Amino acid sequence: MSPLAISLMAFGCIFSGMLIGMFIRSILPEHHLSEESKDAVKLGIGMIATLAALVLGLLIATARGSFDAMNNGLMQTGSKIILLDRVMANYGPETKEARDLLRHSLAFALDQLSPKKGKQKLDKITFDPRAGLEAIQDKLLRLSPQSESQHWLLSQALQISREISDVRWLLTQQREQSSLPMPFFVMLVFWLIIIFFSFGMISPPNATVITILLVCSLSAAGALYMILELDHPYGGLIEVSITPLQNALNYLAQ
Repeated sequence: MSPLAISLMAFGCIFSGMLIGMFIRSILPEHHLSEESKDAVKLGIGMIATLAALVLGLLIATARGSFDAMNNGLMQTGSKIILLDRVMANYGPETKEARDLLRHSLAFALDQLSPKKGKQKLDKITFDPRAGLEAIQDKLLRLSPQSESQHWLLSQALQISREISDVRWLLTQQREQSSLPMPFFVMLVFWLIIIFFSFGMISPPNATVITILLVCSLSAAGALYMILELDHPYGGLIEVSITPLQNALNYLAQ
């Protein structure tokens, strides 16, 4: 389910809770709506609101941390790909096939990350995009260095390719698994429903109150939407920037 659909469902539950609270107010006896009763309800709301604020801050920090990790991972990958290409170029013409495979694998990866932005132009070449860095490392291991300089450059190329592979698998795991603690998210929505139910129960049912509570419930749902968007950085309103990889591809194509 998309973040927008989940946040809209949460908004519907929160606003419905407020309307139910107003309905309950209309059928409660007067002594249940005394000032003393309202004060007790306000104390309870304050406690739940404090807990909700703490959980909301935790979820935002978690989603933001995951988003920043993916963004930094793409930046590191872009720079290391350029560095790997330069090291292979300095090794000599023997690495041309590995460099071509690196360029085409990167183009394929960009096509997978941003299918909406159009297909990357690929030359006619037979390669397995699933092999990726493993195939490049295999070609590097088949090289026969003829000098100390080539020995050093080969070791550097293998080390950089391993580092890129490590970051790639980390990003893959983060992409496939949500970093958002769903029990906390569900609990937060439940607390928001209770809070707005209480608001509706102690507030007079006039147009001004309903409008203000509507805006507040939209704001709460908007915060939930932003959390979910940060937790899905490869699509939607908030996306990680793939510019470092695009810049790396443009550099490799020169």
